[in-house]
Amino acid sequence: MERAVIGGEGIFMMIEGGRKYTVADIEALPEGERAELIDGEMFMMATPTWAHQALLVGISADIRQHIREHKGRCKVVPAPFGVYIKDDERNFVEPDISVICDRDKLDNKGCHGAPDWVIEIVSPSSKYMDRVRKLALYQEAGVREYWIVDPMQTNVTVYDLEHNIDPNVYSFTNRVKVGIYEDFAIDFNEYLEELREFEADRE
Repeated sequence: MERAVIGGEGIFMMIEGGRKYTVADIEALPEGERAELIDGEMFMMATPTWAHQALLVGISADIRQHIREHKGRCKVVPAPFGVYIKDDERNFVEPDISVICDRDKLDNKGCHGAPDWVIEIVSPSSKYMDRVRKLALYQEAGVREYWIVDPMQTNVTVYDLEHNIDPNVYSFTNRVKVGIYEDFAIDFNEYLEELREFEADRE
């Protein structure tokens, strides 16, 4: 039997009776419903906010432009996009932004194995998932770099998982260096201005 449980600041579906979900359960969800799977536990995904989507579009475009200008082989894919993070039946996530440099991991269903770089954009319903459950999962699965972008706090937390270095936190007023590239930084100030304009228009 399923029951809704508060976890952190998000609502997710827990399983009673010891049953575990699989990727097949994710694939059988009704059209329009999205969920993630961590060690057999299913987490329903909330509808994203405007700020979330504005950051998703802008950051993805900046990464894509850098890759194209440098004729890189990596692929940047925004959500919704399936990542079979451990390439097993018990784990499936949809990171907000995935950068995959090993093209052999990609097929029409998604990415099989860990992306090189993952970005999650925090919303009120995803703090627990992004900062606790997914951080542990991404580190265990072999993600090299993990960013948590927080539009509410206007900061970016950067985890260098490849070298197990303590995270750094940057304000949106900074240019944030990308660890998997030698010559790439993302200027978050332009996103900060866009978010401020949006809030001003609502007043």
